[in-house]
Amino acid sequence: MTGIDLEPLRQAARDLRYLLGRGYPRELGLKLAGDRWGLDHGQRQVLRRAVASPDTARARRERLLPLAALAGQAVGVDGHNVLITLESALMGAVLVAADDGAVRDIGQKGRHYGPGPHTEAAAKLLVNALARAGAARAVILLDAPLPFSGQMAGVLRLLLAQAGLDGQARAVAVPEKELRVFEGIVASGDGPLIDAAAQPVDLAGAIIRAMEPRPQMISLETA
Repeated sequence: MTGIDLEPLRQAARDLRYLLGRGYPRELGLKLAGDRWGLDHGQRQVLRRAVASPDTARARRERLLPLAALAGQAVGVDGHNVLITLESALMGAVLVAADDGAVRDIGQKGRHYGPGPHTEAAAKLLVNALARAGAARAVILLDAPLPFSGQMAGVLRLLLAQAGLDGQARAVAVPEKELRVFEGIVASGDGPLIDAAAQPVDLAGAIIRAMEPRPQMISLETA
């Protein structure tokens, strides 16, 4: 269904885990594994988003909190990270269930990202999930350099008010910088931010795993 050949990907993932587990730099490991198994650009992006060293994957899985942990807590949200992942799920794009327990898109939208037909629905999913989980307060931080971030912050503030949830939404230069020191739970699927946050939760992943029907996700884990 995804149009991506998974068999060479699983072989490459096995090699990459081996290399990362023995201290190889990540980019070198990705190149070596990708070249060995003849992966194309799309396959390499899946590999990049899905695979972590065994120790890193284990540590992140152990640290990621369930949605129930949000009850009564302040939550800092990596806004574009969560929104883009949810939008990808809503539009039927390829998602990966990564080694470290997070759900990620492979779109590489980066600085080219802008609001689309699924943006408002994704924003509602985000805010409603926070409200249902009983979060005491939400601080949603968006990447200011991305187009329409200020307008998106306004939409999110309106949704927070409609949901009766105390909080704010702001466009800032580097959301990760504030979230790394946020005193509360941090919602993001970004690996380095999961490592840095005192209390991380993969909010987008939790929402996606609860969807009916559940969006298709690629897993490169082996039995």
